[in-house]
Amino acid sequence: MRATIGIAISLIVAAAGVFAFSHRDTLPLADHRIPIDRMNLTAMTRTSAGLVAAGELGHILISTDDGSNWQQAKLSKQRHALITQLYFADDKLGLAVGHEGWILRTTDGGQNWQEVAFNPEASEPLMSVAHFPSGMWMAVGAFGRVMVSYDNALSWQPMTAPGNTDWHLNAIIPSIDHSTWLLVGEAGTVFRSKNSGQSWQQIPEFYNGSFYGGLHLGEGNWLIYGMRGNIYHSADNGLSWQRSQFNLPISIFTHRFLPDGQLLLGGQGGILLNSQDKGKSFSLLQRHGRMTLTDIEARSDGKLLLSSDEGLLVADIADQLQQQISASQ
Repeated sequence: MRATIGIAISLIVAAAGVFAFSHRDTLPLADHRIPIDRMNLTAMTRTSAGLVAAGELGHILISTDDGSNWQQAKLSKQRHALITQLYFADDKLGLAVGHEGWILRTTDGGQNWQEVAFNPEASEPLMSVAHFPSGMWMAVGAFGRVMVSYDNALSWQPMTAPGNTDWHLNAIIPSIDHSTWLLVGEAGTVFRSKNSGQSWQQIPEFYNGSFYGGLHLGEGNWLIYGMRGNIYHSADNGLSWQRSQFNLPISIFTHRFLPDGQLLLGGQGGILLNSQDKGKSFSLLQRHGRMTLTDIEARSDGKLLLSSDEGLLVADIADQLQQQISASQ
């Protein structure tokens, strides 16, 4: 039975601790004051401009020294709405999406951003955005909201959601070669496309909780993750799914492949998980209090930079990884 809207909202809040629909009551930060160690950060990525992070009150920040110092990016219009995702088609062209249908576009790696969409009447957040080989851009979000662009993300219009669903859509996931796409969300929603998002096949339900993200592991292998430690892997290009071995009921919200090929997942309680068998099972590496991890980046010194709803954290997991590798041999 479908949960009430109130429960649905609480799930979004749980997803990275950043997807609340509630009114924003924090005052905007002055340009000279950037307490990034305490900010609610939802996304982080590397571009030609350096390290880019975003989150609360529409702040987009740039670091050119691996996260030690940060400066504000320039926005054509500051709406003070929560940004939920950063996506770059290459190292210069990227989008930021967030609450109130807010979409920002950059062509210089994130130093300057132009507003291309905003709808203050729409309280539903956009949660994910992607660029398809066909040239189409697609953004998805709460209650089945879908927006598309056919002019390189300069203008946007609504589209009916796949399967006419009104479940929350949380992540658009490409294969490595961008030939296959997954769309995952609330209530075990999984759609699959083989034609650049022009049509979607709904995968029969195999789990009735929310999925928050995933990744392609190569060939026909995929991984998706979500509520209460539910992680699933597929070996047939997303047609069927099996639950991965992990027994802690802690929600997972982000992932990262390290330069050495290690696969990490992160989520509630500041947990970091590692898999030695391509996602079939996971082991706990670290916990970090009550924070919720929202993104993971590797630094040049081998340490990890973790974004969370409590700011940035630097983690050194080299010893734990080596112990797990030794134990598996």
